[in-house]
Amino acid sequence: MPVLDQLVSAIRSAAIEVIDLTAKLDATTPVIQLPPPFANTVPFSLHEVSRYDDRGPAWYWNDITTGEHTGTHFDAPVHWITGRDREDVSAIPVTSLIAPAVVLDFSAEAAANPDFLLEPAHIRQWEAEHGPLPDQGWLLYRTGWDARSGSQRDFLNANETGPHTPGVSVECARWLSAEAPVIGIGVETVGTDAGTAHSFDPPFPCHAAMLGAGKYGLTQLQNLAALPPTGAVVVAGPLPIAGGSGSPARVLALVERP
Repeated sequence: MPVLDQLVSAIRSAAIEVIDLTAKLDATTPVIQLPPPFANTVPFSLHEVSRYDDRGPAWYWNDITTGEHTGTHFDAPVHWITGRDREDVSAIPVTSLIAPAVVLDFSAEAAANPDFLLEPAHIRQWEAEHGPLPDQGWLLYRTGWDARSGSQRDFLNANETGPHTPGVSVECARWLSAEAPVIGIGVETVGTDAGTAHSFDPPFPCHAAMLGAGKYGLTQLQNLAALPPTGAVVVAGPLPIAGGSGSPARVLALVERP
């Protein structure tokens, strides 16, 4: 049987489970909030064009308003100043949109400390148990934060000092960008950096280091708890927006079941 036929057959028989890692887009989808004087993106909204009426008797459709970095979305290298001369989202090689993935579960640590930071030592400890990170694959960083995605307040978890959400340390961001074999990092939070990363030296190290190295980010993922530590394949589908810094994306995981 041809390989693609085998794949389709395995999906239909549930030998390969397809898990949706995407948050639904609607007006309540959490969006990042930057403090003044910085500009912010708009929330997602639908604008009805027609709905089986005089504007279009047999069809329903909408215009949409959204930011590139709203909901589950893909960060292209050009999103950050360190990657300003690299690919926009339309130029991402399609072969990079289907890649192996591993899941590093630090949900217990994030539950105990919302400012928890992933360190290289954590990754080395995980590798000692599960093997090396995948070459040209994704590191998916599970923190349990998707459970908060129904509330803008809970998701951003901000107080007078700013947002408090888990992320990666400066050292870890540098290691992932320069030494790790992965093409990118996927997270459940609003962005790939920690909520307090504005105060790091340098600030927002995951964006600066990863995107500057030509690597990618996936954010606001859901259902990472349903994935095994190793063996999943991620299919990420951003819109090919010419000149775009990123795009909302449908992100799926393929998992082989016994």
